[in-house]
Amino acid sequence: MYIVAEQRVKTAIEVEERRINVGGLTTRYFKAGDDGLPLVLLHGDSASALDWSWVLPRLGATYRVYAPDFPGFGESAKPSRNYTPEFLKQFLVDFLNALGIEQAVLVGNSLGGLVSLRFALSHPEQVAALVLADSSGLGYSVTPFLSQLTVPFYGEAAITGCATPIGAKMRSWLRATLLFAHPSQAPDVWLAEQERMSLMPGFLQATLSSLRAQLNVLGQRQVLLDSLPQLQMPTLIVWGTDDSVFPKEQAQDAVSRLRHGQLALIPDCGHLPHIERAEIFSTELSKFLTEVTG
Repeated sequence: MYIVAEQRVKTAIEVEERRINVGGLTTRYFKAGDDGLPLVLLHGDSASALDWSWVLPRLGATYRVYAPDFPGFGESAKPSRNYTPEFLKQFLVDFLNALGIEQAVLVGNSLGGLVSLRFALSHPEQVAALVLADSSGLGYSVTPFLSQLTVPFYGEAAITGCATPIGAKMRSWLRATLLFAHPSQAPDVWLAEQERMSLMPGFLQATLSSLRAQLNVLGQRQVLLDSLPQLQMPTLIVWGTDDSVFPKEQAQDAVSRLRHGQLALIPDCGHLPHIERAEIFSTELSKFLTEVTG
């Protein structure tokens, strides 16, 4: 258990670190807040629930917030298996059941967005509202830096090099360059977490498996744009205007297909708006939830 304090939040909100068994897998998650609408925050590929630390205190002041580590990532179990979006969607089903959450707002970044979207399409009655932040699955285009890792043997060579102390540090800085509009401002805590996870047995293998399930050398495998009109719940798409992983045009195309969609473009921001522009992200999310849930 620890306290995460965010600037401009007058009262520090306690953020609890917990463990739970989900489908036979030990799962770490963070919880903030005891009242209000349940929010479930889902991180991206090659990341952990720590990515939500910069918004958990603010959101926990109003909502009951849960942020799990996906299997294969963070402090959760890392079995040797294929980390497909379908597997991670089933994890989300089991996680909500384990906590007795019948309906929630899903907030997903990158891979977490794809998992959230797939869940919303198959279990719409359990999703009060949907928030997709720089989400996978909304267009074919993706940075070649990631798609080239799907080439046979190349990805294996890359993770071998990253599984050493020097390689882990280099990987951390390379990811900052890819994911932040201003890499020099990447938080030290985030850089340290990336470095630490690189040295965890099974983490890089899970990352590569997950990437290959989402991408091939030509781009994204799973593009769900044609399914977006099926969504009945209010949906917010949040995107950094300087995202170098997925272009902002994917967000603009996606919102035009939604029945109840809103778009928030965050200026001067990369792939991780909940870290790089945490205050703006929290404000946009809270404004959306106030409008659609009262």
